[in-house]
Amino acid sequence: MKYRVNIITLSDSGVKGLRKDTSAPALKEMLHREEGFEVTDMLLLSDDRTELEAVLIDICDNNRADLILTTGGTGLSPRDNTPEATLAVIEKNVPGIAEAMRLKSLSITPRAMLSRGVSGIRKSTLIINLPGSPKGSVENLEAVLPALPHALGILTGREHECAQKK
Repeated sequence: MKYRVNIITLSDSGVKGLRKDTSAPALKEMLHREEGFEVTDMLLLSDDRTELEAVLIDICDNNRADLILTTGGTGLSPRDNTPEATLAVIEKNVPGIAEAMRLKSLSITPRAMLSRGVSGIRKSTLIINLPGSPKGSVENLEAVLPALPHALGILTGREHECAQKK
């Protein structure tokens, strides 16, 4: 059974049709090459915090995804609200994921320290904030992808803590 993944792109200009979303398709293509993941939905939302919170709650509380990847809204602009929306809805913080992504990115660019992305759990869904650029989002996902099957296995009850199959 594959892990269900929803990808949410946050972009005011994307919603207005002024910018094409290339990050979500790049992430979908990357996950398509990996065994065990299926992208079941891709959404394009404005940078509105309230809307994102409502969508995250709906997906998690109705068990529509095992993993939500957000892309965009993690920078320093006034409309970058993704981390705040995520922190408002998660029940448990998983800081090691965001730390690992920033550490890997810092080896590529010093601007990585400006990313405010977070990661956490609501119900049995893991939420990970990725940067908005296709290159940055893919590089960040690459940094944590090897750990995700085990994390999702534990979270969804498909694996035990010692990685034994049920």
